Amino acid sequence: MGRRILGLTSLGLLGILLIYIAFTRPPSIGWQVFLIVLGAASLWFTDKMRKSTASCVELTPTELRDGDGTVIARVEDIQTMDRGVFAFKPSNGFLLKTTAPAPAAWRPGLWWRTGRRIGIGGMTPGNQTKFMSEVLSAMMATRGPHP
Repeated sequence: MGRRILGLTSLGLLGILLIYIAFTRPPSIGWQVFLIVLGAASLWFTDKMRKSTASCVELTPTELRDGDGTVIARVEDIQTMDRGVFAFKPSNGFLLKTTAPAPAAWRPGLWWRTGRRIGIGGMTPGNQTKFMSEVLSAMMATRGPHP
């Protein structure tokens, strides 16, 4: 919860500050429009992150899904998992690679999917994502080698 509050507050304040600067110390019109657009985008992103981090990631015996029911990946389709320090993964999270590509999707601060790669984590507590990755790893090991 603390990480969520800090992230949302920081993004929201950034958006407000950019818009404030655009109106109180107006640079040339091009820069003013740029600051307003960037501030508005930051506020939009704050709202999108607020909505997505109110949800959760659930692991069932057959699938990994969002709290709203969106299937992130089917367990049988997961090919590899990377929890390494140098992996391109979210903070406190892990990276999955599936056998088949899926449509791109993104829940800021929770998970993202692009093609065959899926990143889980971000604003999630490290102990919970670590436990989920260990359970998922055990599920993958019991199913045997994946083609």
